[in-house]
Amino acid sequence: MSLIRLEHVSKEYRLGDQLVHALQDVSMTIDEGVFLAIAGPSGSGKSTLLNLIGCIDTPTRGKIFLDGHELSGYSSSQLARVRARMIGFIFQTFNLFPVLSAEENVEYPLLQFKELDAARRRERVARFLRVVELERYAKHRPNELSGGQRQRVAIARALATKPKIILADEPTANLDHKTGEGILELMKRINRTSRTTFVFSTHDRKVIAKADRLIRIEDGRIDSLALRTASDWVVVKNAKSAPEELTSPPKEGQR
Repeated sequence: MSLIRLEHVSKEYRLGDQLVHALQDVSMTIDEGVFLAIAGPSGSGKSTLLNLIGCIDTPTRGKIFLDGHELSGYSSSQLARVRARMIGFIFQTFNLFPVLSAEENVEYPLLQFKELDAARRRERVARFLRVVELERYAKHRPNELSGGQRQRVAIARALATKPKIILADEPTANLDHKTGEGILELMKRINRTSRTTFVFSTHDRKVIAKADRLIRIEDGRIDSLALRTASDWVVVKNAKSAPEELTSPPKEGQR
């Protein structure tokens, strides 16, 4: 079963007197364990697509399924619970609370999990700070951390809820080349070891180079889908011809 499935999804909104077609008849699936890049120029619809997958926005038409559940009829509070339990977010501007330490920022989304007492929250926070190699900086506030360290805190926060999928919107945009490479290597390692699904909205070639699945989007439509083989990309120009195959996890030798 696919982790995410979109069926004929469109998104429209009004900008003054103009009706903007942000997404048009998008159908795709994403299976568990992929490291997927959604690439396209500014205004192509990639951020809109990420927002729909992340239950931040709802489609004008079409259906979205997450882990087998159709989300169309969900209320805003139900969608908020889905986001809290199943989806982690990483933003290009980090979105950390400046008055909280690194460990407090990681703990923050766990406060709504009533089944976790303080001791279990602390244990989970410590675990994921170790994963991102920031345990020494647990007490530091964001203004005491470098850009790369802040993004590592954001990654730990996204992982702390143990989500099914992590959505990353231009996560390397505010980082220098070397730091961005390190962050991508970290996320790729997490993907390989824990089989956590990562979906990126990006036009960064470094992100695309690390991906094992690639969706190119233009003018609100999927232009092409591709999978990485041992030596190269295999591209399907017609996005509807084999979407399920192209968004399943890579087999041995395709990474």
